[in-house]
Amino acid sequence: MADAGTAPVHGPSLRIDKFLWFARLAKSRSVAQKMAEEGHIRLNGRRIERAHSPVRAGDLITFPHPSGVRVVRIVQLPGRRGPAPEAQSCYEELTVGA
Repeated sequence: MADAGTAPVHGPSLRIDKFLWFARLAKSRSVAQKMAEEGHIRLNGRRIERAHSPVRAGDLITFPHPSGVRVVRIVQLPGRRGPAPEAQSCYEELTVGA
């Protein structure tokens, strides 16, 4: 039986600011940090105010974008900031209201 004080491990994670930058959803990492710290991002429906909040595959991220609100589901965690096709394979875009 596990101790009550230990948190369960759900697989690898990545800071949300790094994910947004690696996946090319934010222009720079500093922009992603600012969005998180100002409370503009929701992770699985909860408002976050820390750029170091961990994200994992399967998480839902909601954030403002110049073209409107974007909702994406993380498919896999990127290992680097690669070209756009590689970055787009790390998440799937969800349509709001559909």
